[in-house]
Amino acid sequence: MSFPSPTERQTYLDIATEAALSAGAVLKKYYGNLQQVRDKATPGDLITEADTASEAVIIELLQRHLPDFPIHAEEAGQFLTAKNSPYLWLIDPLDGTVNYAHGYPMFSVSIALLYAGDPLVGVVYNPHRDELFRAAQGLGATLNRQPIQVSETTQLQKSLLTTGFAYDRRQTKDNNYIEFCYLTHETQGVRRGGSAALDLVDVACGRLDGYWERGIQPWDMAAGICILREAGGTVTSYDQTPLQINSGRLLATNGKIHGFLSAALQEAPGWFKEYYSLG
Repeated sequence: MSFPSPTERQTYLDIATEAALSAGAVLKKYYGNLQQVRDKATPGDLITEADTASEAVIIELLQRHLPDFPIHAEEAGQFLTAKNSPYLWLIDPLDGTVNYAHGYPMFSVSIALLYAGDPLVGVVYNPHRDELFRAAQGLGATLNRQPIQVSETTQLQKSLLTTGFAYDRRQTKDNNYIEFCYLTHETQGVRRGGSAALDLVDVACGRLDGYWERGIQPWDMAAGICILREAGGTVTSYDQTPLQINSGRLLATNGKIHGFLSAALQEAPGWFKEYYSLG
């Protein structure tokens, strides 16, 4: 099967957009009116009726338009129709569920289409702010239909970053706390938004200069990766080797501070030992 044409990529992008906007309407309906909030397998990893309702809308629409494309959704798992297909939809119907459950307005719908394991199409929709981020390989990235690009920041000390903390942070020493402290010292600030998809698109549109995180799922990052790349950004592993989307960790920047941020992540443990041995 040949790589999808620009027309095909645009069609897939339009389908993902329709699904994201429909799911966003569901999230608006439930926002502030939840009746069911519970933990999944890990404490703090929440699910609500809004997650499942949003996901159902997305799955129905994708299957109606492209019934042979496999789907992997965060809550419902994997739907395999054409087992040898190079395509795979990755769906996060509510990225930022903890925020959403508390009424904190940082959450999104994230829909990506992979081709041969690489993000081909990405849509991230923030229904609270009515911000629609879209991209497809070779077609550029937009926010509410207007082109976007990454920031021009070239120095780590002048950058504004974002990160997050995984649900297993209480059980592992590899919990990102040291990196967070170090980079708070080395930059103009580090934010924690609580939605990986929104963190990535905020780098894509230049609001932030870089983002790193561990413990995140492919459906958290796939759409944002596509959008950031098309906006001129860089996404790799922490050590700048090619990103493995199932690795659970990524480094995403405007490209200009990428090497500096990668080096800082490697330096953080040594800084921590020295800094706290002084006290």
